Amino acid sequence: MAEAREATRFAPSPSGRLHVGHVLAAVEARRLADELGGLCRLRIEDIDLQRCRPEYAEALLDDLAWLGLRFDGEVMVQSRRMEIYRQALELLKGMGVLYPCFCTRKEIAERMAEMPRAPHGTACDAYPGTCRAMGQGEREARLAAGEAHAWRLDCRRVQDVTGSLEWLDLNEGRQVCEPSRLGDVILARKDFPVSYHLAVTVDDAAQGITHVTRGMDLFESTHVHRVLQALLGLPVPVWKHHGLLCDEYGRRLAKRDGARSLESLRSAGMEPGRLLASIEQALARGGVWKME
Repeated sequence: MAEAREATRFAPSPSGRLHVGHVLAAVEARRLADELGGLCRLRIEDIDLQRCRPEYAEALLDDLAWLGLRFDGEVMVQSRRMEIYRQALELLKGMGVLYPCFCTRKEIAERMAEMPRAPHGTACDAYPGTCRAMGQGEREARLAAGEAHAWRLDCRRVQDVTGSLEWLDLNEGRQVCEPSRLGDVILARKDFPVSYHLAVTVDDAAQGITHVTRGMDLFESTHVHRVLQALLGLPVPVWKHHGLLCDEYGRRLAKRDGARSLESLRSAGMEPGRLLASIEQALARGGVWKME
């Protein structure tokens, strides 16, 4: 039997072309894997069937090959694993830690506008709990009637089930798990059969990921992922949340903000080594990336 090895992963979403921020995430995952003498896995996170496209996934693989970054083992594709996520969702339903939410976004916004806000409220306060307090009879009747609904994780209930939990970040140290940081997150809905939170938690375990590297923008999500690991009996990795790249004006390099794509950089004559060097230089100056 082969000895288990430590493993990291790079898990982009093919909802557009890779950009410079993605390259940083891939480099950080590969770097830590090499430091550990372990593996670096690749996962295509394409559960958003409305935004993700096969041509973007193909372009993603081409960009990574151009960069010369290598990954170990087979590529995992989330859209092929929907039944596995459904089974995990059913397990959570059976534990009584999920509840159906029939509220529309408009109804939630209107209800929140009517409620007094505490000056230092938690994310649980971002959802008024309308359906959390619903009686079982009404829930069953509305489900039987086929009303559109989402499945929310009851952040108050899970703390009673799991007890106190911790997780370790290699940069930020040991953290006390507080699922209320994100509130009653949605784990599934009719037009989106599984959420990012549930899919990545299940997949990290399936790929044997021991060290999760990702940007600081996902730091708070780790509280939810740690809870899901405890509920589903999954192994607990170590996390390493790294800083994000920004432009000279302090704006984050992100897809939604029009960050430079590898496609455009390649068309402009950028060489892989030059791009990778520019990212290292950006890290040396606090994350400010410039076209070198």
